[in-house]
Amino acid sequence: MLVREDHERREEQILAPYAVLSSKTAGRKFPEMGCPTRTCFQRDRDRIIHSSAFRRLEYKTQVFVNHEGDYYRTRLTHTLEVAQISRNFARTFGLNEDLAEAVALAHDLGHTPFGHAGEEAMNKLMKAHGGFEHNHQSLRVVTKLENRYPEFVGLNLSYEVIEGIAKHSSEYDNPNIEDFKDTGYPTLEAQIVNSADEIAYVTHDLDDGLTSKLLSFEQIESVPILKETLAEIKRDYPNIIQRLVKYQITRRLINLLVTDIQLETKARIASRSIQTLEDVRKNGKNLIGFSNGVSSQLAALKNFLFANLYRHPKVKEMTDTARIICEDLFKKYKKEPSLMPKAYQAKTGKDGELERHICDYIAGMTDRFALSEHQRLCE
Repeated sequence: MLVREDHERREEQILAPYAVLSSKTAGRKFPEMGCPTRTCFQRDRDRIIHSSAFRRLEYKTQVFVNHEGDYYRTRLTHTLEVAQISRNFARTFGLNEDLAEAVALAHDLGHTPFGHAGEEAMNKLMKAHGGFEHNHQSLRVVTKLENRYPEFVGLNLSYEVIEGIAKHSSEYDNPNIEDFKDTGYPTLEAQIVNSADEIAYVTHDLDDGLTSKLLSFEQIESVPILKETLAEIKRDYPNIIQRLVKYQITRRLINLLVTDIQLETKARIASRSIQTLEDVRKNGKNLIGFSNGVSSQLAALKNFLFANLYRHPKVKEMTDTARIICEDLFKKYKKEPSLMPKAYQAKTGKDGELERHICDYIAGMTDRFALSEHQRLCE
């Protein structure tokens, strides 16, 4: 039977010199005895998966609200796709797969119901009280709101996982990294999750757009990277039925983006003489990323999705409704805090900040629970 020390020795033997070793972790805020059979990051992964916040991702919006169809991505399936891509990246570059996976699984725990529409609504409502940003909220989830252990609050995750959550970033995110401002640039394991997130949401939002018929095959041919992909599919499979074209587009686009990042990252690591984790910390530039050519093509694809999917009248109708639901619930709970569970009422909070407790409660809701609460309390 393999014990923790066996896994740690294996990491020391096979991982790259710039990878994060489990045996070299900066530890946890509340010291604990090590698990006999799991490394610290494997233990963190398991704690995240067993958390209430992780389970609720199943019923939180990616693009389409959960009740709109069984075949669309949810925040949970998106998270699993990010974790899968992250592990593959980490394995290719000899990085710590368990650390990358743990950060990936936790990166969206703080997301509101109704996706980014809900986040925008909560940020507006919390403007006078510190604002709202889902990465910062993810930190609150794992450090304050998930209370499952008698010895401490939160999940007491390893420092490196907490840092990866805090420094997760994309064009949607503006993470609060005040507690990590002196630690240098993120680990490669954390950087991997940023790119994996981007690949997952772009390719699978495109897939969902085609499934919903809000996007057509004729429309997507206006995007260079998709036009080239469609041409390859027609060349390789002249008689392919249209139903299979959508899956081939997603498959080939993921392969193109993953391959490009792998080649570009390999070149960046070599050109910048990255030899140690300290080199990564001091580098100052993102080592994980797309080549200039693919980055430009990807930007064009994102612009297409924003114009034709995210701002589609049917999607906008739901996002407008989402904002109204979040605003109505916030005002109702502020007027009558007793409507919330006791754990969220201001008198039970150490900081006594009513608005932040309301924000925590609404941000943790699933789409369908928010809809039912709004119907029960506000209609």
